[in-house]
Amino acid sequence: MPEVSVDDVAWNQLREAAKAARELAYAPYSKHPVGAAALTDDGRIVTGSNVENASLGVTLCAECSMVGDLVRTGKPGKRGRLIAFACVGPNPGALLPCGRCRQLLSEHGGPDLLIDRDGGPVPLSFLLPDAFSGDDLP
Repeated sequence: MPEVSVDDVAWNQLREAAKAARELAYAPYSKHPVGAAALTDDGRIVTGSNVENASLGVTLCAECSMVGDLVRTGKPGKRGRLIAFACVGPNPGALLPCGRCRQLLSEHGGPDLLIDRDGGPVPLSFLLPDAFSGDDLP
């Protein structure tokens, strides 16, 4: 995958897509709606929102539904890779992914995936150094 620089990404467009996804969140328990959006290497913007459940342990983070969108909207045999990611919650500013979601993003974007954060985007490897991958399996 060709390397993408921070300046190559339309960050405002990604943030707006994340905000639009946040409006579709199902968060009746936490009252903490979250929206996520990512640019793919084939030019799509995929989005997702959190979907809560009364059994809070099975709640889906926005990143989970976004990766579902990545897979669902990709071409057969080529679902695409995430290259830039933005996430927003109900408070101003960027919302960083939890540890579980960092691992999920690593699977579908890799260490060079650019993550939006207050202070400027950083590669996922900055937030998740030495990530576990399929290469670590026997």
